[in-house]
Amino acid sequence: MSRPRVSVLVLGLVALLALALVASASAKPSKKGGESETEHVQPPAETSEGSLEQLPGRLGCLADGKASTKLCGKARALKGAGPGVGSRAIAISPDGRNVYVAASGADAIAVFDRSRATGALTQPKGKAGCVASVIGQAKGGRGCGLAIGLDAPNSVAVSPDGKNVYATSRDGASVVTFHRNRLTGQLRQLPPAASGCISGLPIPGCTAGRALKWPDVVVVSPDGKNVYVGDFAGSGVISFSRAGAAGALTQLSGTAGCITEAGAEGCAKGVELNHVEGLAINPSGTAVYPEAAFASAIGFLARDASTGALTQTGCVTNEAVTGCALGYEFGGVNAMAFSPDGSDAYATSLTSNSLTTFHSLLGGVGISQPPGPNRQVPKKHGPGKETVAAAEGTPSPDGCVVFLRSPGCGFGRAIQAPEGLDVSPGGTSVYVAAFQTGAIDVFDRDPETGVVTQKSGERGCLAPAKVRGCSPGRALGGAGSIVVSPDGRNVYSTSQFSSAVDVFRRIK
Repeated sequence: MSRPRVSVLVLGLVALLALALVASASAKPSKKGGESETEHVQPPAETSEGSLEQLPGRLGCLADGKASTKLCGKARALKGAGPGVGSRAIAISPDGRNVYVAASGADAIAVFDRSRATGALTQPKGKAGCVASVIGQAKGGRGCGLAIGLDAPNSVAVSPDGKNVYATSRDGASVVTFHRNRLTGQLRQLPPAASGCISGLPIPGCTAGRALKWPDVVVVSPDGKNVYVGDFAGSGVISFSRAGAAGALTQLSGTAGCITEAGAEGCAKGVELNHVEGLAINPSGTAVYPEAAFASAIGFLARDASTGALTQTGCVTNEAVTGCALGYEFGGVNAMAFSPDGSDAYATSLTSNSLTTFHSLLGGVGISQPPGPNRQVPKKHGPGKETVAAAEGTPSPDGCVVFLRSPGCGFGRAIQAPEGLDVSPGGTSVYVAAFQTGAIDVFDRDPETGVVTQKSGERGCLAPAKVRGCSPGRALGGAGSIVVSPDGRNVYSTSQFSSAVDVFRRIK
């Protein structure tokens, strides 16, 4: 059985809030942990490094529907690619050979071969090119391989060894496990006996799972031992062990199997986990970070590398909450990605229309935003002024980029309702998919300080023609998920309304 369809435009976790309008002074970037004082900043030097160019003609996008007739090459099983609620709907294999896309409208995972020379994608014929549910096969997934529990898939992840692809499905309340042929990229679901589908609903052929209500995002630990799922409606994180040559999943027992806001179904009780929409794990594998959209909070979950169990150690919130650190400008936070060395993390937030910067805390668990600039105040005793640190939660232009502007933050263009994001392998670029504008926003990253700056002019974004100030892009309606290839040569994004995957060359 499957759950009634929920309009994907529940993406407006809350309807897109009013945008911040007040302009503010910029602050000079400083070394991490150092001081900064407010002053005018010279614009960054122009550079083309990290800029994007969409591949020409029909190589620049593959689509299922209207876009394929005029703008793009034709592909199967891409209807509703990269839904708005779900920021990890596209993944690339570690060897760079294949790209996988979750298409919620098609109840399918589309499979593409990737040219490592040009970055162009081609879809194999027949079952090698997609897997779909029975319903999905009738909706455009004809000829796809069959998958149980794949109802409105919204997230995919490839294991570090390249042997498995894992997908979450909103309407199936499920986590689906596929064996990946590392030569061809083809997917084959593990059989019921190996828990090829684990669901919170009584779906024939699926193993019962706890706290699975509306799985929204899936990640695999860097050591390949565990898979973690963020659940939107269940407001929590579910933990699985991954073992054997098949990569089969088993939910951890007892309270180690899940941590939720309510602590129901035998789960550990967490704090500020209201509607988890994003999930990130640091490169060292010591911590998992759930992004809770309704709480506007990011949780800190320490990971036991031997068991995979998670223990909450803290959180950072957009508004003051007892027991959490106070941050700024990540209202409706929905995704996060780490720099390759794990020193920095970046988050997108729907209602703040923002990209925020965090630095990893010493010890491997926890993150914090750059502090606001010091300020001058009259001395309490005697004449003159003294320098005092900004109050906790005071914005810094080193820590936030906001559409149109917000006091204390940097200026961002075409970054309305940002969803997915990724950092380049070399750590010099950050890319953001903005759902409302359909823009792909391009940011330069300083590897030393972690500070990001949107490229100036048209290099700073690619978007549909109606979005001014950006380079023109094709088939970008409802851009939601984005990934950079392991070799750093290409960027790929999904577009829900265009039912497309878009292909870009990255200038090095």
